[in-house]
Amino acid sequence: MSQPPSHRVIAPRILYFGTPVVLLSTLNEDGTPNLSPLSSAWALDDRVVLGLGRMGQGFANLARTREAVVNLPSAELWPQVERLAPTTGRFPVPESKRAMGYVHEPRKFERAGLTPGRSDTVAPPRVLECPLQLEGVLMGVHEGTPIPGGSAPPFAIAELRVTRVHAHDDVTVPGTHHVDARRWRPLLYVFRHYAGTGPSLGRNFRAET
Repeated sequence: MSQPPSHRVIAPRILYFGTPVVLLSTLNEDGTPNLSPLSSAWALDDRVVLGLGRMGQGFANLARTREAVVNLPSAELWPQVERLAPTTGRFPVPESKRAMGYVHEPRKFERAGLTPGRSDTVAPPRVLECPLQLEGVLMGVHEGTPIPGGSAPPFAIAELRVTRVHAHDDVTVPGTHHVDARRWRPLLYVFRHYAGTGPSLGRNFRAET
């Protein structure tokens, strides 16, 4: 048997070890759409859990309206996502964000070159270029637990219930409601780098396609 690889203890500043990128669409107080790129998301059954910065406009909108669309871009949309990365819908820009280089952008769809589309069950628009678009309603928010003697983390954890799923035809299995894992190529965020996925390696025993 071969020897396992050597290892060492590390202390990464941020544990973005690889999750799908999300473009979260919400509505501002004036009814205009906001689009927030997120790097922390996971799903189970009809629930999607998101990590959001508490200073962002996306979190403020979600907490106020309790509606959003979780848009999942494909790998080739990374330039559009990156156009949004240094922007915020908050005005004035919070000082901590300004220090990191963020700028105010009220027209997120236009800046990214993306197309809004009407949703069926919620008010915020979908991103039509994204192969998967999940309409959802907010079930609850966990503000993040501070470590003993420390301040609260600058993020919140939001749980959404998915109310409708839209999918591009070319990422679905014809005649079914299944997403074709061989054709769906999500954009991943891995330690602050964008990445895609490679060919399918195999199928789980519970796979239905």
